[in-house]
Amino acid sequence: MQPFELPAFYMPYPARLNPHLEGARAHSKAWARDMGIIGSPEQAERDAIWDEHDLDSHDYALLCAYTHPDAPAPELDLITDWYVWVFFFDDHFLEIYKRTKDMAGARAYLARLHDFMPIDTSAPMPAPTNPVERGLADLWTRTVPTTSIEWRVRFVESTKNLTDESLWELDNIQRSRIANPIEYIEMRRKVGGAPWSANLIEHAVGSEVPPAIAATRPMHVLRDTFADGVHLRNDLFSYQREVQAEGENANCVLVFERFLGVDTQQAANLTNDLLTSRLQQFENTALTEVSAVCDDHHLGPVERAHVFNYVKGLQDWQSGGHEWHMRSSRYMNGAGDAEPEDKSRGGLPGPTGLGVSAARLTLAPRPRPDSSASGLPQSTAPDLSAGKLPRAGNLGLQRIKYLTFVPFAPVGHLQLPRFYMPFTSHCNPHLEAGRRNNKKWARQMGMLDELPGVPGGYVWDDHKFDAADVALCGALINPHAALADLDVTNGWLVWGTYADDYFPMIYGRTRDMAGAKIFNARLSLFMPLDGEPVPPPLTPIERGLADLWSRTAGPLMPSSRRLFRKGVEVMTESWLWELANQMQHRIPDPVDYVEMRRKTFGSDLTSNLFRLTTCDGIPLEIFQTRTFSEIDRSAQDVACFTNDLFSYQKEIEFEGELHNCVLVVERFLECAAPEAALVVRDLMTARVEQFQHLIANELPGVLDQFALDRPARKKVATYIKGLELWMAGILVWHRSVDRYKEFELRNTRKLGHKPGSLTGLGTSAARIASLYRGKS
Repeated sequence: MQPFELPAFYMPYPARLNPHLEGARAHSKAWARDMGIIGSPEQAERDAIWDEHDLDSHDYALLCAYTHPDAPAPELDLITDWYVWVFFFDDHFLEIYKRTKDMAGARAYLARLHDFMPIDTSAPMPAPTNPVERGLADLWTRTVPTTSIEWRVRFVESTKNLTDESLWELDNIQRSRIANPIEYIEMRRKVGGAPWSANLIEHAVGSEVPPAIAATRPMHVLRDTFADGVHLRNDLFSYQREVQAEGENANCVLVFERFLGVDTQQAANLTNDLLTSRLQQFENTALTEVSAVCDDHHLGPVERAHVFNYVKGLQDWQSGGHEWHMRSSRYMNGAGDAEPEDKSRGGLPGPTGLGVSAARLTLAPRPRPDSSASGLPQSTAPDLSAGKLPRAGNLGLQRIKYLTFVPFAPVGHLQLPRFYMPFTSHCNPHLEAGRRNNKKWARQMGMLDELPGVPGGYVWDDHKFDAADVALCGALINPHAALADLDVTNGWLVWGTYADDYFPMIYGRTRDMAGAKIFNARLSLFMPLDGEPVPPPLTPIERGLADLWSRTAGPLMPSSRRLFRKGVEVMTESWLWELANQMQHRIPDPVDYVEMRRKTFGSDLTSNLFRLTTCDGIPLEIFQTRTFSEIDRSAQDVACFTNDLFSYQKEIEFEGELHNCVLVVERFLECAAPEAALVVRDLMTARVEQFQHLIANELPGVLDQFALDRPARKKVATYIKGLELWMAGILVWHRSVDRYKEFELRNTRKLGHKPGSLTGLGTSAARIASLYRGKS
């Protein structure tokens, strides 16, 4: 019995089949035999990984012929060999290390694989000792001669993630631990291999992504949405095989079952909804951001052609991968109520032939199962059966619900749930002095004055500054700091909070993307790396940034200065993403929201500032490990979601804002705000628990790996304690200040202006954008 009925999939691109399929089948079988992946019946009986029947029934040549329909025959042979290797690696690792839970053997085995991928092709390789090593050595020497150094570095990194992060899966199996949804999506990209596939797409289409834009947001989003689409689809097809037959616990259907407390069918439907959302995020990015980033980096016609070939290759992979999943015997690919499969046609139910996935798309909505089947109390399980919006069907109409945001809708006070916060904070004894110094500094920077050239235009006045009481936040997250250090912390907090109010007022209401880009570009001028002169500041934001930069970054080493500036730039650039969504009236995709929220909140700025002041002398590589990255991101998400819960009414009803996790969850789950708030609270709890899990179970191994001495370990402990104080202090601050309380919000409307209009306190400041026109 199948555990659930496969949902109807959204697939906007028809699948196409490469004409060189049969040649790739014959070649890949011969290659697998040469590498020892398959062999004689006696070998198959002894090794029990794959035999010839397994290879034939999985049909990886069909996968590659569908996912790379335009590749010439030699390239298709090479790509097919890579996929035979990667799937064999996955099954080999399962049998040898996952089933036996041999963590030590797994580490040694994975460490050797890196030696078979030298960036310098003249470097020697060790002698291979098993089919995985033998296959990797052969593939590497056949692949890299035509590639750039930049491509090799990207491919090695994605291959390393694919192999090394299998230990994360193994560790969770040993602990019977199921990841939370945010952790799962991020880690699935590493262990699932789709970023690795995206690198191979560049090779297959003969179009490498130009280095100038490889690290930009559009390219990252295309790669990540492609990866999520591939992996979420695979999770639906492989649930029966992985979860029920193999004992795996890294599957999104299972993650949703456990986190939301829903039955398997409902979890499968939600996984498919997320898959659809990620595909539509891919489309939105490809259509609205790719051309713009090419323009911004002045790419020529040839480079643009490479970019668009790559995007087309990603699209072909999505549709071809779906077609293969519907045919391969490796997966569950028959609906629960489908007719018997036609085995002669590869097990594809319904219409058969080239591109038949398009024929299976329907307009019929699929109702959600009754959430009462979850067995959880209604106070914790969101009601997913009676959402405020009708389900949208399977031809991509789900995107409509993300484009129907009505600004300034009255939502009323959101009843806050109880929070899980095991950490405590106390107040810095210099609070009152810090408050006085903080307000004096803000006034000196012009943050409490009329905006230049805008008579009567304010972002903050004295009352709004006092209501925010940002100095209290600084005193709570930095309780042991001396007054001078506390003043610097408070300055950055005030600067970021003021800028967060300023930007949407000036550029959000006017939808002035050109002015916003000029504003953002100018900010880097006030953060010189080598003492370059700065231009005269035009606004309180520029004046404040110049002052803070000179006080904070001046004493830092050049490398640390670059890292710190990058943290500021990541935050300011993310405001352009918010403006783009505002211009489209588009509520963000859930995954995109979580990942961008860390940036809009200034999390990197905060983390880098604290790290640079407490962890000097500790190798930067430690903070780039998966464990440390996840520690940081977990703490960041707790802080971000705290703000979203407290600011829900302020942002949705009083500011017309659509970037709020409660709203994002409302639309994705099609539930009411109180139920969405519980889900956000549960995400916070899961991230706190993940933070604790990493500290207790993974951090000691990282410190041992880098052989840190006692003083260095003490610095790391101070950094971890700082993150705990940050999470706890931000929660206390939100509870304490008036900034988010309804009576204070209503006071801002005392002039009686119409919501959404450009009249009233501070709204005339929209004209400040004119100050930037013609300046650079």
